[in-house]
Formats: sequence, C-alpha cells, structure tokens
Amino acid sequence: MTEAAGPTLKPYGEWPSPISAVSLVSGAVGVGGLCVDGDDLWWSEARPDEGGRVAIMCRRDGRVVEVTPPNAYARTLVHEYGGGAWTVSDGSLFYVELADQRIRRISGEGEPEPLTPEPPSNSSHRYADFVVTPDRNWLVAVRERHVEEGEPVNELVAVPTSGSGETMVLWQGSDFVMSPRISPAGDQLVWVAWDHPSMPWDVTELWIADFSSGAIVGPRCLVGNGSEALCEPGWSADGRLLVCTDRDDWWNLHEVDPESGSLTAVVGGSFEIATPPWVFGMQRWSVSGEHVAAVAGMPGGDELVIDGSTLAMLDTSISSLHATSDGFAYIGAGWGHESVLVQIHLDQQGGVRREEVATFRDLPVDPGFLVEPTPITYPTADGAVAHALYFAPLNPHHVGPDDALPPLLVLAHGGPTAQARRQLQLGVLYWTSRGVAVVDVDYRGSTGYGRAYRRALDGQWGVADVADCVAAAKYLVDHDDVDGDRLMIRGGSAGGFTVLSALAFHDVFAVGASRYGVADLAALASDTHKFESRYTDTLVGPWPDAREIYEARSPIHHVDGFDRPMIVLQGSEDQIVPPNQSEMIVAALESKGVPVAYLLFEGEQHGFRAADNIVAALEAELAFFGEILGFTPDGELPPVEIRR
Repeated sequence: MTEAAGPTLKPYGEWPSPISAVSLVSGAVGVGGLCVDGDDLWWSEARPDEGGRVAIMCRRDGRVVEVTPPNAYARTLVHEYGGGAWTVSDGSLFYVELADQRIRRISGEGEPEPLTPEPPSNSSHRYADFVVTPDRNWLVAVRERHVEEGEPVNELVAVPTSGSGETMVLWQGSDFVMSPRISPAGDQLVWVAWDHPSMPWDVTELWIADFSSGAIVGPRCLVGNGSEALCEPGWSADGRLLVCTDRDDWWNLHEVDPESGSLTAVVGGSFEIATPPWVFGMQRWSVSGEHVAAVAGMPGGDELVIDGSTLAMLDTSISSLHATSDGFAYIGAGWGHESVLVQIHLDQQGGVRREEVATFRDLPVDPGFLVEPTPITYPTADGAVAHALYFAPLNPHHVGPDDALPPLLVLAHGGPTAQARRQLQLGVLYWTSRGVAVVDVDYRGSTGYGRAYRRALDGQWGVADVADCVAAAKYLVDHDDVDGDRLMIRGGSAGGFTVLSALAFHDVFAVGASRYGVADLAALASDTHKFESRYTDTLVGPWPDAREIYEARSPIHHVDGFDRPMIVLQGSEDQIVPPNQSEMIVAALESKGVPVAYLLFEGEQHGFRAADNIVAALEAELAFFGEILGFTPDGELPPVEIRR
C-alpha cells in the first residue's frame, strides 16, 4: 500500500486556494430582517449578483417565493445606513423603495401601491423602522425629512394604510428617534429618543404615550438616567414592556413598569444582548408564550439563552430573533456555515429542536479550509488590555517552510463602535487559505465587552484603537506566530482611519489598505451626515473647540510620517466619508513618492455592494500586498496600477 501524499511545501502567501474573490459573491445572499407572520417566515436578501438589490422573500407552506417584483429594491436611506426597511402584517408586505424612499404595500399577489405621497424632492422624505398597529389601520414609522437649509428633521409619523397619503406627525421632540413599538392592545406607543452629541449607544431615553387614531397623547420619558443607552424596546403578547439597557455595564434585558418606569432584570449576565443600533430593526430577544429567549454575545460568539438556560448551538452569530407559535426563529451563522434561517421548536416536556428551514447556497469551500479563530486578550498601551480573534493559516494541501513564519493581516473593523464578526467569512479564509494569518481586532471602543470597554475610546479615537492594533501585531510576533517583517493592516471607514493613523504615527506595518477611510477629522466633522455629525465630539472632542486635537490626530496633517505603501479604495457616491478624504491622502503619498494605488468605484456608496466591485477590491489588495511584500499569489490577478 502507498501512503497518501502529505501537504506540499510552499512559501506562505503563495498557497494555491480554491477560495477565489468571485466565490465570495457568486450566488451569495446577505440575509436579514426576519419577520414572523402567523406560520409564515419572511426575510430580506441582499444580492451582490444583482448590484446589491434587496428582495423580500416569504416561506409559506414549505415553499419559498420572492414577493417583491424583480425591479424592486427594498432599502431605506434613513441615517444613510438604513435598516428596518420593511415589515409584514396579515400577509401584506410594507416596504421602502430605494428609488424614491416611499413606503409601498403589496397585498396578496397584487402590485406595489404607494402609501406615502411623493416628497418635495427626490428621496427627501425617508421612512424606516415601521410597525403596523393591531387594527391594521396605521403604520407608525421613523421619518427623516430633508429640508433646504439645516440638518434633516427626524420624527415619528403615523401613515394610514388606507392609502390616503395623509401622514400624521406624532413626535418631533428630539434630534433622533428609533424603535417605535405599539402595545398588543394598540393603545400605547413606546420609542427610543436621543439628542446631539450622543449616539444611540451613548445616552438614550425610552418614551411612552397613549395612542389612538393616528395620534399620541401625554408623551413622557419613562426610563433614562442620563448615563445609559436603552435600545430594542418591545412588548410581549400579554402586554409586558421590555427593553435592553447598559446601566449595569452590560446590555441586558429588563421588564419596565409602564407607569413608574422601574426596571426588573429578566435576562442578565456579563454579556451583551443588544448590539449598537447602527441600523434600524435590530432584535436580539423575544418572548414566546411563557418562554423568554435572548442572545448572549460572548468572546467566542453568540449563545442562545432560553428561560435562563444556555443552549449549545451551531450558530455563533444570531440576529433578528422572533417568536413563533412553538418557539423562536432567527437568522444564524457559525464558523462552519453561512447564514441560514433557523427555527427553535420547544415541546411541553422541555425538549429543544433546532431546524434549518432555509439555506441560501451550498458552502463554496471544502470544510478542510474552515478556520475557527482563537480569542486572545493581550496587553496594550497605558496598562490596558485589548481583545481580538486570531485566525491561523490553514490549507489541507500546503504548509509553509519550517524556517519561515506567515505574514499577518490585521483587520480594523469599522464603526468604530462595532466588533469583529463571529461567523464564517470567506473574506478571511481568502487569506488564511493562501498562507496569510489574520487577526481581527476588537480594540478599545468595541462592543461585546461591556459599556466601560466601549466608552474607553472616548476622547481616544486615533490613539487607543491604533495602539491596540499595533499591540495585537506585536503580541503575535513575540509569540512566534507571524513574521514581524511582513505585517499588513486593512480597515474600512473608521477602520480605514485606524489604518491611516497606524501608518502615519507608527512604523510597525509594512503596508496598508484603506477602504473609504477618514484622513481629515475636521473634514469629517464638518462634511458628513446628520447621524454621525457629532460622533467625533465624544470620540475626539467638541468641534471646533478641540481643533488642535483634530489636527494632531488627522493623518492628512502628518504626511511626513507616511513611508509605507498603501492601497486606497473608495466609492464615488459615499455621503458618509466623501471621496475627497481618500483623494487627499493619495495625493499626499504620491507627492512623497510613496507607492500608492487608488481604486475609485463609480456608483458605490459607503461600502461595496456590487459583485464586480467586491471582487475587484479584494483581488487588488492581494496583488498589491504581494507586490510590496515580495510574495507571488497563486493564479492570475488583474494588474494594479501603482503610482510611485
């Protein structure tokens, strides 16, 4: 008998891999926004193959159909980030059409009919996060009304489902609103409100009012102590009001007395149930009959807690949790599978059964390439600690030389109030399968570790996050996991700012990639959308009073520090980080003779949604990194124009 051949020896970074950039998007579906309507399950699908178009799907009697017509694009532009663009009630779908931001209804097999009037100018009236009243006569929604002068007006409105178009304004008493939720009896409305300069994960209030016939009476602040962030309010079927708050450091679930506002803990511990509401419609808890379920965010991934007991699940990322007739449903993903639609069935004997009721494509990679990361906690600047997920290189057919260590790609997530994703990401395996180690950093300011850790970035953006990314790389170098001479860093948006700052103020990384990153904090503070227009007040300091800090932290003012090559990628229609931010840094690098590549993607906004652009961006980064670090990636890659 002959023994099976072992893995082939090949330099790190040059391993042949079946995970192509095309495989990331070919047939891929971004699943979100689950809704339960009777026994039917509804969800949204974002399709890169169709330019990122979002379609609404329904599973009824075991059969899946697309309810929206082929030309529909269900996406709201409220806060620019959107979310909460649709809902379902009694078989009728209500959704926001991207083209004009009007709410439309589809009943049965009918055609979409507009429920909101044409705005004064295109997309100037935007709607999101709506809920249908129990009598089905009204939609209560967040509206963002853009005006000729000044910032947009964010308000709560009631939209008649009759189609009369007469929209009623319910509330204008705060800079921002989210999560309007109507009681099961239809007589009370709660919502979350907050004001500049806070973000919805800093300080919010829970408001309540009596509701009747498209109007509210007696609005009052029910909960809010000035130092807590309340989010994800909702009602159980029997009329209990619940909400998540971080007043005890962790976003845990509490029941609220609708009269006194007193709180009683329902599900709690050293874990986060809620996540930062960057988009509308987040839901990580639910009540089904006598059963309470919540998602507990842990360092290694999400866990599902039902009636106080933690269930062993395949899913390490759980979102859009809703009650069903016999349990719960959610969208789940894990280290070994992409997003699937899951139902949890509970029986009267306490049994629990997990069922995958919808999958969206076959796993486009052999299980031998799957990497489950190692959570690491490591020392960083100022005697603090930081957290990260470390992905070692893995390819069942190839190994690196004994006398070499792999290059390392450090990932800086966006936000910055966000966290590394706890699920299978082909975009990470794209690198590990080629012999590149990856570390996804949860720098100070990230969620998942309590309010104190999240607020540790206050006043320290561009300092603490950068120090934590640098420390992660040094930690892995010191432990002989990676090659200290081949350290790469990549990030988008706020993560792009971290990349630029790391290259401007430190000499640890050999090369970087910035996707729509912030180069000039002052420009960001004066030229961005309303939602984030005061974000930097907390992260950096009040603008313009803290002008000196803004200049000291802005990479564009420290081009002398740039001597490492960089690739910069940008969307031409980005309203959050406009293209001029990227173009300033590219021009500065080019003027210094530092190798730089710049890719501008026409029609893209904040983040790349079209399949061709997702592919082009990733392939360009690999080609650029290989060129700079001296390794030759396997296979054909389009050439990247490098300005020197």
